Amino acid sequence: MMKAQEYSLKSSGSSATNEKVMAELTLVLIGDTNSIEIGSKNILLDHDEQANVEQFSSKLYDLCGRHIYVINMLGLQNIDKFPLYQEVHAFILLLPNGRHNSHYSSGVQWLEKAFGKRSLAYLMTVVTHESDEKCESALTDLKANSSEKRYHTCTRSMMDETEITALLEKIDVMVSENDPHCYSGLICDENKEHKEEVNSSEFQQNQTVDQLEETAATSDVKCDLVNAKHSDKSDNSRTVGGESDIKSVSSRANEKGILDMEMSGNKDEQSVKISEEINRKKEHQRETETLLGRLHLQDKHQQKLTPADFLKIGPPMKQDQDTSEKDLARTFLQRLMMLDYRARYIPVRQDRPEVSQSKLVPVFDTETEDDDLDALFSTSVDSDQSKQTHVHPVDVQMAVFHCSDSFLKQNMITKLSQCQYALPLLVPDPVTMEIECPLWTFRQIMKTWKITQIKDDSNTVTMKSMPICKAETPMVSFFRLGSLSLSKSQLMNSLINDRHSTFFHRNCPGSTKSRHLMDGVAEIAWYCPAGKHNDAFTDCIAFCNLHGDALSTDKQRDILMEKSSVTVVLVPTLEKGDKSSKVISALYKSPKPLIILIADNDGGAVQLKKGKYKMGLKDRSQSDVSDELKGIIGNILSGPHASFKLEAMAEVSGIRVDEEDKGCQKGKSAAMKIVNLLQEMDVSKIKDRFLPCQGRLWHEWCKINKELYHLRGHIEKEKAVKQNKLKQIRDDQCAASCSELMTLFIESLSSLSSTDKEYFLKWTQILIDALSTDDLSLILQSYDEKWSEVLALKKKHDKSDQLRRKQTELEQISTNLQSATFGLEHIFREMGQIYEAHASLQKQEKEGQTDWSKYPELAAELMISGHPMELMDGDAGHVPLTWISGVLNEVIKKLGDQKVFVLSVLGVQSSGKSTMLNAMFGLQFSVSAGRCTKGAFMQLVKVSDEIKQDFQFDYVLVVDTEGLRALELEGNATLHHDNELATFVVGLGNMTLINIFGENPAEMQDVLQIVVQAFMRMKKVKLSPSCVFVHQNVTDIAAAEKNMDGKRRLQEKLDLMAQLAAKEEVCDAECFSDVIAFDVQKDVKYFAQLWEGSPPMAPPNPGYSESVQELKSIILSKASQSAGITLSQFKGKIQDLWNALMNEHFVFSFKNTLEIAVYRKLEVQYGNWTWTLRSDMLTIENQLYTRIENGKLDKVDLNYLFKEMSQTYGEIKKAMTTYFEDNRDKEMLVQWRGRFESKIKEFHDEQVGGVKRKLEEVIRQKNACKKSDDKKTEFENKLLQKSKELAHQLKDKAKDEEELKRQFNSVWSSWVTELTADIKPIEDINLKEDQFTVLQEFGFEWSLIDESKSSGKYNNMSEAGNYIHYVTLTKHQDAYSQITKFVAEKATKVGLYLKEHFQHEDQERIRSLIDDVEQQTTDMIKSKPVATRGYSPTYLQEMAKNVQTKVTEFESKRKYTLKKKFTVDLLLYVFHRAESWLSQSHKKFKMNNDALTYLENKKMQYYNIFGSFCRGSSSAVVLGGLICEKLKVSTVEAVCNKTAIDLAGEMKCSFPAFSGNRLNLEKHVLKSLAEKEDLDGFITYIQHPRKQVETFIKDEVKKYIFTEQRYKARNILKKNVEDINKCVSQALFTATEEVKIQRGDTDMWVEEFSSLLKDELTFDPICCQNFKDINNFDFLKEQIERGLISIMKEVSSLSLDKIEEFRLKPDQILIDQLCNCCWVTCPFCAAVCTNTMKNHSPDKHNVPFHRPSGIRGWHVRNTVELVIDFCTTLVASDGCFYPEHDSKETFPYKRYQNAGEKYATWQITPDASKLTYWKWFVCRFQEQLEDHHKLKFQGRGEIPNEWRKHSKEEAIKSLVEMYNL
Repeated sequence: MMKAQEYSLKSSGSSATNEKVMAELTLVLIGDTNSIEIGSKNILLDHDEQANVEQFSSKLYDLCGRHIYVINMLGLQNIDKFPLYQEVHAFILLLPNGRHNSHYSSGVQWLEKAFGKRSLAYLMTVVTHESDEKCESALTDLKANSSEKRYHTCTRSMMDETEITALLEKIDVMVSENDPHCYSGLICDENKEHKEEVNSSEFQQNQTVDQLEETAATSDVKCDLVNAKHSDKSDNSRTVGGESDIKSVSSRANEKGILDMEMSGNKDEQSVKISEEINRKKEHQRETETLLGRLHLQDKHQQKLTPADFLKIGPPMKQDQDTSEKDLARTFLQRLMMLDYRARYIPVRQDRPEVSQSKLVPVFDTETEDDDLDALFSTSVDSDQSKQTHVHPVDVQMAVFHCSDSFLKQNMITKLSQCQYALPLLVPDPVTMEIECPLWTFRQIMKTWKITQIKDDSNTVTMKSMPICKAETPMVSFFRLGSLSLSKSQLMNSLINDRHSTFFHRNCPGSTKSRHLMDGVAEIAWYCPAGKHNDAFTDCIAFCNLHGDALSTDKQRDILMEKSSVTVVLVPTLEKGDKSSKVISALYKSPKPLIILIADNDGGAVQLKKGKYKMGLKDRSQSDVSDELKGIIGNILSGPHASFKLEAMAEVSGIRVDEEDKGCQKGKSAAMKIVNLLQEMDVSKIKDRFLPCQGRLWHEWCKINKELYHLRGHIEKEKAVKQNKLKQIRDDQCAASCSELMTLFIESLSSLSSTDKEYFLKWTQILIDALSTDDLSLILQSYDEKWSEVLALKKKHDKSDQLRRKQTELEQISTNLQSATFGLEHIFREMGQIYEAHASLQKQEKEGQTDWSKYPELAAELMISGHPMELMDGDAGHVPLTWISGVLNEVIKKLGDQKVFVLSVLGVQSSGKSTMLNAMFGLQFSVSAGRCTKGAFMQLVKVSDEIKQDFQFDYVLVVDTEGLRALELEGNATLHHDNELATFVVGLGNMTLINIFGENPAEMQDVLQIVVQAFMRMKKVKLSPSCVFVHQNVTDIAAAEKNMDGKRRLQEKLDLMAQLAAKEEVCDAECFSDVIAFDVQKDVKYFAQLWEGSPPMAPPNPGYSESVQELKSIILSKASQSAGITLSQFKGKIQDLWNALMNEHFVFSFKNTLEIAVYRKLEVQYGNWTWTLRSDMLTIENQLYTRIENGKLDKVDLNYLFKEMSQTYGEIKKAMTTYFEDNRDKEMLVQWRGRFESKIKEFHDEQVGGVKRKLEEVIRQKNACKKSDDKKTEFENKLLQKSKELAHQLKDKAKDEEELKRQFNSVWSSWVTELTADIKPIEDINLKEDQFTVLQEFGFEWSLIDESKSSGKYNNMSEAGNYIHYVTLTKHQDAYSQITKFVAEKATKVGLYLKEHFQHEDQERIRSLIDDVEQQTTDMIKSKPVATRGYSPTYLQEMAKNVQTKVTEFESKRKYTLKKKFTVDLLLYVFHRAESWLSQSHKKFKMNNDALTYLENKKMQYYNIFGSFCRGSSSAVVLGGLICEKLKVSTVEAVCNKTAIDLAGEMKCSFPAFSGNRLNLEKHVLKSLAEKEDLDGFITYIQHPRKQVETFIKDEVKKYIFTEQRYKARNILKKNVEDINKCVSQALFTATEEVKIQRGDTDMWVEEFSSLLKDELTFDPICCQNFKDINNFDFLKEQIERGLISIMKEVSSLSLDKIEEFRLKPDQILIDQLCNCCWVTCPFCAAVCTNTMKNHSPDKHNVPFHRPSGIRGWHVRNTVELVIDFCTTLVASDGCFYPEHDSKETFPYKRYQNAGEKYATWQITPDASKLTYWKWFVCRFQEQLEDHHKLKFQGRGEIPNEWRKHSKEEAIKSLVEMYNL
């Protein structure tokens, strides 16, 4: 139970302190008030309402007998300092979930500012959340670099006792670990004096502690090392936030016993020593703070420097400019990462005015010569000592070292080692002075040296290469006792490398007296011999240098004395009783060799006893001393000696080793589990046993997969067999995928935190490398020996078996080398293969197995954190596309679809590509000669925020490749592999660096040829990367003239290579700049040699790092002009390039899926734009048509149409501009912009022109019918008059309806006869008879015509499978005339002969002739004015003449003739197709123009008028009825036309099949055919795709209107009825008002009314002379309005079938829109091009749905075997084909585009997908297809059994997959 009492904190002393009850814990709540709910049930803060934020409050709680004191300081972040008088055990920072990151940073900063840095050690962070929220992710964020103990979560209400109890338990743990246990507060009155007197010794003693405590509490400490955080402490430290809590100096003083000492008042020696020690530490601490402050590293206590801080692209460094002090640390690291050993000598620009003033030389005013002399000899005329000197270079190095996390330290030490600098071995902590050995930092260092041994009077050189941690070498330690005038470090340098300052010494540039962090540091460096006669030593030796006076660094000195093989001591003098004599005598008595160098002795080297030497240094040159020392050391080490191993430092007691860190240990133990599996195993067997998926199985898979692109023989059968094999291999991989090693690896990768994971990966690589190092060294050595033997035999021109045997042995060694190479990349490769295998089979994991679907996510996390990821498997020479796609998808999920600039690097093997990239961007590509990059690797490098605004991308993605002409690949495959690799990486890159090594012209030529060809291929597939040539290892980089000459020669070579490549790639190019934008002056960079001297002891050349920096600037300059590509686009590009490379002919095979996807989206937009124009044009056309019908328009003005369309067209143009300029793919879209803009303009102009032509034809027809229309008006007037007169006569019989009807009928006939007396009636037509007559006129026999008519086969002529019965071979084929002699007995042979000579192509030509003739005759007949002028038999004669001409023309080009029967059938066929249209048109003509028909149609209307008059209705009622009758007819027409347009628009926008592009429509057509299993539909689709698509559109429109969306269609119709109703009502009102105002008559009213409706309704003229008596127009209006109600009701309920009777039909509108596209068919399989644009040149025709050619009747020449191969498979095979049926030569399918024009216009890309749809179709309709074509699926056309397994559902699903590609 918790109770609380409230106290106020307003007085100087806390009220709590005065209470009898003392608090056990004091907690301070800080942070945002919104993070908790303050209320009575809040356990920690149970105010009834929120406290006044200006006055913080406190409470004392009783919790289970414990008294907890809580101080509320929530929301007080605006106050900087607080008077806090009691000790605080914990500051609780409350953070609201979701805003935890930003609040955490600001909270910590405020706490530090308000209470000082020491307060941070007492911080507990609590994330608060709602009761239904989860906040694991918040904790994960905060725990990233911290310890779990210091974080807690609880609900905002703080009502849960278990949560608060758990929090208090964590606080208890923290309190117990902290020393002191509580924070003593910020002293408000810093000048407050002690008022009590104390005795002297006690005062002195306590004063020291008090001062220390006060300093710790009040000073604004600027060093992360001083306050409580240091990442590498373990034994005596407590982990806080993931880093160590270093005890404050005062607490350490307590530890040492100051506060426990008896305060006796005697100033004993121990207390003085302790006091001195404390003061010394305090001074050291102050200096450290100052140093870190000057270097701007003081804020690194929160977050150490990490590799991520430097693995990013920042602003370029200025090599030639001084650096300001604040940038010194960063500049040092940047230059070190670029392998610039001058990083240690960076000139500093002094920023502070007082410092810059100190640089001035003091000037003294002197009056006399004596004064001058006094000034000269004065010792006090020194520069002002108080003025600050610049930071010592080694202090910069050590400060950065101390402020870096362990991974950056490791990187830094590795780079220092590459720069041939000494490395810190023993490092005192700058605060605690505890000694640390940073063993972890050495783990990545490899050293290579050559040992020279004398065997049998000859020198034998053995090469050794191993991690330096594992190397057992002698160690020579140097230290000095006392102060010396000469430099120990300089002397050591002369032993190791006299041309390079391995150890920094006092004479190095930038050295000052004020060195701070180096004293007590022991540095180590290794001498590595090169196996040459001038080596200083014959084996590798470690040299260790203890900086500072060894007398004051006992611990370091003792460790070195223990570990050394030889100790070298420098002393100022050698005398007994000297303070150094004790150390000297101990060394002298030790059994280890000792060399004493005496500064004041001038004697030479003297051996005092075995292994003990002394040597004088006085008045001796350094070279003499050095030579003598070398001799002594060499002599000592030639005998037995102790050896030193770096790893043994972990066993030294009394020092801390960084590898004891918890994270490091965790990572190592996880790695050890893996390595323990591999112990005692032959390295070459490891991969076979533990990584089975990537070895034989994967290589076999790659081999078979490549064979899919080189198929022969029965291609589809072979393909099915190979695909089965691939599936089987994937099955085998799945079965083998759960090796123990992989299970452990994935488990660790999944479960470890990010820091532990990093340690785990590094340890895994380190330990694996250690396993294989010895084996690799032995194999490389034996390879070297065997290679030398082979060369020797070749020189002797030995062609014996011995040479072959040696070469075979060499091959075997090479294979062993491959097997023994084992690293982390192989484990990741195995992950990739496990993922690919499972993904391809979609296998679900059994319980207990690893979830393979998570693998890409794990790899993506590593890639984001800066790990290289394998892109191409170098051993298999293959790209695992599924794996790479999976990884990149996960990267996109985590980062978003970021834009990247892809930088590819190409060059000869071992030409320094990886080294250059690592130096340029701080990357981690493997660079050791034993393990050159195999394959291609990619790594992400972030663009820093400082320069991001200059670029259009967020990351640079670097692709590093294995070298061209790699030794391992020597042989026939080399050139192909190199071309493949070059094409792949050049295609991927936005820019490619071509790395040329040395100046060997032959070597250069090989590389250039490969590179130029790759660039030429890119140009042909419309990819345009840029390039920069890097010329490495140039001897004299400074010689400008030589460089100019080199550039000229390079340009000449490139031009020559371009000409050669142009011939091979069939391309026009005279010079390299024709292939790619290239400027030899700007795009060629010369690099200095990497090493300054001869390895292994040579440092990197500083000119090299300058070259790297310059190249980086060039790359970034070019990159700033590039938009880059998104990660998803990059992923697509990988797939496109690799799929194309699988084929021999890259350019023919390349399919840019990204470009295709962008183009498809553009097609959809194009469809939308054209539809907008079309629908707008239809509306305008509809209005003008109505106007013409109403006689209100007799001429169509083109300008008027353009004006009417201008707004819509303007909006479309604006929409296009926006689309092309604002789209994220605008760089790609730009290539089509001009074409699409011109196509839209063409479409717009066509629409306008087409409407003008249509309307002009309507006007012509209107004019032609004028006489007829006038006659009709006359008839109506007379009928109206007669009806009125008759009604007048029969007025009294008005009530007898029957009588009226009888009377009317009796006179009607006489009226009609009277009116039509002089008019000839229009006859019906007899088309059958006319057709017969025309055929006979053209000379065809009656019997032939009758036979054809009777059989009726001509009806389906265009869909027949075979036309052989129509053919007669010509006399030129002599064989035929011989066979005809035996026709009677050998009829079947003639048939076979015909079949052999009459190929499939001929069948297709005849079908094409039929289709062309049908189309032409249909177009011709439809152009005739039958509906307006009637039918004439001459139309049929014209058709027949056209058909006969076409047939004759066709025969003239063939070696066969067509029988008469063909022409008769063809004529009957085209007559039959035209028959329906002619009949309907003539019927329409008769209805509109035959007087008798017209009058009969009007009978009912005039009977109603007659009835009205009889009933005594007024003229207004009759006229109203007449107008309503006319309105009804025209309303129906207007509503139907408008509804047709609206329905078409609705379906175009919302119906899936019609709302996309042409390809989308095709997909739905095929889906529909499969669902119906309609063979006739399929046959029509195959032979007449357009006809089937039109049928599909009509069917879907019908289905939409009458079933699926009938309610929507009905609503559209109703809306249009409402619109017309409004329009008519408005016209009635306006006309009536106008007539009333103008006092007009009936004529005026009718004229006004019809005029108002001229654009909406057709309104036949009404003769008003019978209605002159109307004068009440309001009554007329009411009559019409009453009639209008019933009309609109009737029209609203119209059947939607009615739409079909009118001018505009929705299906036809959609056909016009959707079928206005490309209909060219594939020359192989007749699949139709799916481009939405009709004429899309220069883009080639393409379609993703290719199919087996046998479907359209292709068969093997001279057989009946149908071809079942897909063209997409054929073009990847090694097969050949005859381009024409009579071709004598074949063409390889792979070069199909060279086979003629019809092939050249097609782009058929090889496709390894299964194309299930057409396989299912062939199996489903096999018999019907065979019967249709009279051919068989047999022999080479046999259907593979695999095909029969596909279901219809799978077939339809494959359509969707193909569409989404």
